[in-house]
Amino acid sequence: MKLRRLVRNTLYGLLDIRDSLTGRRGPMVPPRRLMNVGSNSRWLNDFTSIGDEVFGYLKEVGGVKPTDRVLDIGCGVGRLAIPLTGYLTSGSYEGFDIEKAPIEYCQRVITSRFPNFRFRHIDLFNTHYTPNSSTQPHEFRFPYPDNSFDFVFLTSVFTHMRHREVASYLAEIRRVLAPGGRCFATFFLLNQETDTMIETNPQTLTFRHPMEHGRANNAANPDAAFAFDETFIRTLYHDNAMQIERLAYGSWRGIPSTTGYQDTVVSTK
Repeated sequence: MKLRRLVRNTLYGLLDIRDSLTGRRGPMVPPRRLMNVGSNSRWLNDFTSIGDEVFGYLKEVGGVKPTDRVLDIGCGVGRLAIPLTGYLTSGSYEGFDIEKAPIEYCQRVITSRFPNFRFRHIDLFNTHYTPNSSTQPHEFRFPYPDNSFDFVFLTSVFTHMRHREVASYLAEIRRVLAPGGRCFATFFLLNQETDTMIETNPQTLTFRHPMEHGRANNAANPDAAFAFDETFIRTLYHDNAMQIERLAYGSWRGIPSTTGYQDTVVSTK
């Protein structure tokens, strides 16, 4: 395993040098070793185009404003921070993630250019990404004061969590949101219509392994992709005094969507 990782990182390093010398990789686009994307050069365009696409959803569906104080939960290697650097004219950005290397990259490359963009590494357990960590996500308190943000977003974060973690995170989101603040979050949501579509038009994600308040796509690694019962998620928002303003279903269930692959929930405090 160590030899394979060494070979992979060496290959990625050589490809990164080539991409930089040929001008393929922009000044803030991360190296391949942080993206785990192999030798295919399409990722150079995909990284930017996907980031721009989701950024469009944040504006058009979520309503993020250039003056907002923004929190990005699960910010990764800055896919959405990068387009936000040209948008938050008088706002600010905080991002955190459970993987250390992407955060170090963002601090070095993005914060150095945009001091109002700050990143933190949070060491939390996840069966898929950080199985060696000991701190449980449901015990984690966000390192920000009450009412600190106007806009909070999570893309493909709740899809890698279980019910205790989601409940805890929603409570923390409400705490750090200012009154009237908005939250944009993505899920895989299960309901009667979803079950019918999965049976009649099976996709890569079938979620056939029942677990508490939802189903896993892989029973051995539930955090890889987890879908929640829609009723449970609606109840969580209600219990946390978060008003759901919009719920849009994604294309993962095999039907066209104008809001992306995952299901989107936009709420206000």
